[in-house]
Amino acid sequence: MVKLRARCLLVGDAAVGKSALIHMFHSDGTLFQKNYSMTTGVELLLKCVNIPETNDSVELYIIDSAGKETLVEACEKMWGEPSLLCLVFDLTSEQSFANCSRWMERVRAHCQGLHVPGVLVGNKSDLSARREVQASVAQEWAQSQGLEYHETSAREMENCDAPLLSLARAFQSLYQERREIIQNLIPG
Repeated sequence: MVKLRARCLLVGDAAVGKSALIHMFHSDGTLFQKNYSMTTGVELLLKCVNIPETNDSVELYIIDSAGKETLVEACEKMWGEPSLLCLVFDLTSEQSFANCSRWMERVRAHCQGLHVPGVLVGNKSDLSARREVQASVAQEWAQSQGLEYHETSAREMENCDAPLLSLARAFQSLYQERREIIQNLIPG
């Protein structure tokens, strides 16, 4: 049994539902914030994720960062060295999707070229009548960036666990790969 710890950076434009999504994940679906309250700094949430079919678990230290442009620069100083990335956009806002490129540039610059496994999350899938971003377009962009793609609805608690379970699995897999490399370096 291995217990790992990972710092997961949660970014995206303001009002895309980052905090709602992460609070639903953190509370196992019991806490949906009905009233919007903008994150003005960073909020830290901790959630232990058990990796299915193993005895391993990953403690995710989730850094929910403000999305408003005027606050991002100050918040970036509190990002530290993220192990994982969760980039969220609003499926009903083409602009929030277009801004994902800028978020990726910012995260890559912050991480100084280090590979950070990540997911792209299209939130608000329950608002299908107002949808502006098609799944195929988001999937293609995510793939081009080396990200896995998920669609969620924090309000309806649809698929909220999937992106973070995927990140925990990716982190555990990366750990296993590095462990094997180190073991192969030790003369036997």
